[in-house]
Amino acid sequence: MNVSVVLFTSDLRLHDHPPLRAALRAADEIVPLFVRDPAVDRAGFAAPNRLAFLADCLADLDEGLRQRGGRLVVRTGDTAGEVLAVVRRTDAAEVHMAAGHSAYARAREERLRRALEADGRRLRVHDAVATVVPAGEVTPSGSDHFAVFTPYHRRWAARSVRTPLAAPRTVRVPDTVGSEPLPTRAEVASVSEGLAAGGERAARRRLTNWLSRYAASYEEGHDDLAADATSRLSPYLHFGALSASEVVHRARAKGGAGAEAFVRQLCWRDFHQQVLSARPEAATEDYRPRHDRWRRGAGAERDLRAWREGRTGYPVVDAAMRQLAHEGWMHNRGRLLTASFLTKTLYLDWREGARHFLALLVDGDVANNQLNWQWVAGTGTDTRPNRVLNPLIQAKRYDHDGAYVRRWVPELAGLGAPEVHEPWRLSGEERAARGYPDPIVSLADGLDRFRRARGGD
Repeated sequence: MNVSVVLFTSDLRLHDHPPLRAALRAADEIVPLFVRDPAVDRAGFAAPNRLAFLADCLADLDEGLRQRGGRLVVRTGDTAGEVLAVVRRTDAAEVHMAAGHSAYARAREERLRRALEADGRRLRVHDAVATVVPAGEVTPSGSDHFAVFTPYHRRWAARSVRTPLAAPRTVRVPDTVGSEPLPTRAEVASVSEGLAAGGERAARRRLTNWLSRYAASYEEGHDDLAADATSRLSPYLHFGALSASEVVHRARAKGGAGAEAFVRQLCWRDFHQQVLSARPEAATEDYRPRHDRWRRGAGAERDLRAWREGRTGYPVVDAAMRQLAHEGWMHNRGRLLTASFLTKTLYLDWREGARHFLALLVDGDVANNQLNWQWVAGTGTDTRPNRVLNPLIQAKRYDHDGAYVRRWVPELAGLGAPEVHEPWRLSGEERAARGYPDPIVSLADGLDRFRRARGGD
């Protein structure tokens, strides 16, 4: 019997999985393989929340394969070495995997290709598995990528999206290849208490429920912090427990302005992937340098610590940071306003914020995390690099009655608007009794400092 290997990376699903279906067409038996590579830890990608969610995803993938007569094979070690060992053990001719776009993913792919070709085997890399449109397929004239979202979205939206593939009915795995025990969530320390459950089945349930209940009102309701009406699908998309192409198809089948506004958010994911694919250095360097002289020293460290802990004295900022700590996830509007507060009100380096987010976010994706941070900081693709989000205006607009703040900042429980957003209106005695800090900086001072540093309005 001929054998193919399917190397799973950030595509932990059975539905709409092009590498899996190609391997099944090419061979009588396949080896569904996942390698726990220590290089991922060294690269800083293996945060506790993502490791716990990954364990859920792997367990769910294994269960889905077993229902179809197969199983997941897990190995630990260098990816190229472990894949080569499985290939030799099973005499597999081909390895199928999804394309990656980060510098790490591309280097891993190249190492694996060289190792397999030196052994007389073939690596087949499949595009449009993690994204709707492959990273390099929508480009402007005279450049390798779009640097502004709107023209990219116009071209992206006009593209046809491939028809999602059904999950296979049967998977046959050779008996000769062994597996390590699957990791479990219980093995991971320091996991956020409210972290959601991972896995394809959880992802598909969430998608179906959200489309039926919230998609129609997404356009007008997605920024409402307290309503919590966003899809919360980002962790599942990050791990590939859900296909972005299938989500686009199902959202468009639902129809309406809300569904199309949601599809636009999926376009942002592809947009950032194509930027990072063309400019991998943007993961750590300014995409468009503004010659910032970010604050350093003891005062900057104090402010950074207050921001991380949700103790800035601005309730909506603190609420969002505490949601992040508790759930390993944050509402998108919260991400925007906390990032603006750090980079423009406190004038601290966006890399500090991006590092903290990656340490906690279960959907911590290098392309989307780093490039969203750069967008807010004004060093990325935003066409208005000096815009500043005022947290008070943001709070009144997107948490008008204070329900979101009261949910995450218990020191302010029982307060109504406007005191819940401006607790400095309370008497000094009441503020002291509640134990909530005063603002670490006035908004006027922060804005003035930022404008002077950037050299203009």
